Amino acid sequence: MPQWVTQWRRVEPYLIRISDINGDGIVRWAGIQMQPDMVVLAAPEIAGLPYVISGLIAAGALAAALSTADGLLLTIANALSHDVYYCMVDRRATNQRRVTISKILLLGVALLASYVASLNAGNILFLVGAAFSLAASSLFPALMLGVFWKRTTQRGVVAGMIARLLVCVYYIVSTYPFFVQLTGFAGARWFGIEPISSGMFGVPAGFAVAILVSLLDKKPDAYTRALVDYIRHP
Repeated sequence: MPQWVTQWRRVEPYLIRISDINGDGIVRWAGIQMQPDMVVLAAPEIAGLPYVISGLIAAGALAAALSTADGLLLTIANALSHDVYYCMVDRRATNQRRVTISKILLLGVALLASYVASLNAGNILFLVGAAFSLAASSLFPALMLGVFWKRTTQRGVVAGMIARLLVCVYYIVSTYPFFVQLTGFAGARWFGIEPISSGMFGVPAGFAVAILVSLLDKKPDAYTRALVDYIRHP
């Protein structure tokens, strides 16, 4: 075996597995199993570069992950502190109390995210793709209708966000192997769409529900219509 194979199998055995399927002493392609992370980390050594280059690649990947994670954690904590606690629970909360609540929520969200990551529900591609599908389904129709359709109402937006979130979560849980094995419930894939692209169904469902509920609700007042005009032409 090449030196990089021996070294990586000693450091991280689960990343690469090599077996002699035919028992003839010859390693064939079918006997090599490499995790996607291994392809990236071992590429410098496979190309004959020093081992330290692999360390730099791993450090760069970790820095990129942390730079994204801290921004998302702060956004989630601040949104919960302002939009949920301040706007819905205690309108008289001081700035200091809101900052304290935000820090507590930041710790709670970080622990929850760590627990979810420890479940190994899927690779990083699925997790990122599913996150974008959920975000697009929950936010995109609300933003579009709120800015470009004056008839949109608060109840319509809330109903649309709940509907598209339920559609995305249902499709992911019923079609992704990890959740199917966990819950024992398996659903059919609609039009052969992968679970990572569940936003394909969540976005149309959100638009439909938000428009229907808004039409059934009373029209927005003059202040809200003026606010929409201000957003369009600041």
